[in-house]
Amino acid sequence: QVQLVESGGGLVQPGGSLRLSCAASGSISSINTMGWYRQAPGKQRELVATINRIGSTNYVDSVKGRFAISRDNAKNTVFLQMNRLKPEDTALYYCNARDGGFDSWGQGTQVTVSS
Repeated sequence: QVQLVESGGGLVQPGGSLRLSCAASGSISSINTMGWYRQAPGKQRELVATINRIGSTNYVDSVKGRFAISRDNAKNTVFLQMNRLKPEDTALYYCNARDGGFDSWGQGTQVTVSS
């Protein structure tokens, strides 16, 4: 398993951008799926985006065209570029690594979109 540490969250105005980073304690090159999830107050955790080893991506409909997930295997880091942010994007964002028998989560980074 790997330890994951998220960073890059903060307070941003509607329409603004943030870039989240997820640093892994070990190599992620062999990990099949890296992803970002989010959980808003009073709501269940939901998938935001995933990226697999060959770079194929998947997004929840509400962020398509606004968010982009990427992975830098050389730096053991996964990114989530978030553009045109909306108040409904406000949540605690978690990084996830999933492959076979393990499923690792970070502690989360808070994103707040408000004027």
